[in-house]
Amino acid sequence: MELLKKENRIPLESIILFFVLFFPGIYASGFPARPDTIETIPFSMMRELGRTVTYSIPSLALLWYLASDKMPLKKKCLFSLKRKPLLRRDFFVFGTGLAGLIFIGVSISILVSIVSQAYGLPLPPRVEAPGNILGWIVMIFACLGTGYLEESYFRYYLLTKLRKALPNTTVRVFFSTFLFAICHMYEGPWGVLNAALAGIFLSVLFIRYRSFHGITWAHAAYNMFVYTMGVFTS
Repeated sequence: MELLKKENRIPLESIILFFVLFFPGIYASGFPARPDTIETIPFSMMRELGRTVTYSIPSLALLWYLASDKMPLKKKCLFSLKRKPLLRRDFFVFGTGLAGLIFIGVSISILVSIVSQAYGLPLPPRVEAPGNILGWIVMIFACLGTGYLEESYFRYYLLTKLRKALPNTTVRVFFSTFLFAICHMYEGPWGVLNAALAGIFLSVLFIRYRSFHGITWAHAAYNMFVYTMGVFTS
């Protein structure tokens, strides 16, 4: 009798990958000792470029390698995604996903503003926009890297590879969303709530339309939207 069946090892492998791939990024983002004293998170072109080149891209390559190494190329896997042509549904999911993410983010921002005024709590720090064209290019590059990395793991990898270990779709979505929310705990409770709602929304879109590129573009574009809003809140 095997000590661990393959389907039982998959959740453990997923958790190990989570700690290997994402906790270094969480710690690199920093945990401010006093969030109430921080009004602005400055944009650093070198930091974003370095994080993308030394963290996002290598982590994405590792994830795709591990997934494709254990599944035949004829089956649906991360590696096979690059061979699939873009479809109209990818652009539909992109538009729908971006609109939904913006709605979630703006709604939470309004709620935070109301709660802050009612109870005298400090507002979350705003994200500073890039200061020049080169900075905007780096920002777009960084957002795409983050989008592809996080959607590859939290949506495609978890929701697809855990189908045998966790046959209940709702359980898989909850597991994926829980890990996704933990990754944003450095943003505080409102950031965790935003990530949780966004994670559920993107999971539903992916399960319904099976559009990996669509949800990834939406995720990346929403991150760009957050930076862009820094221009109007300065």
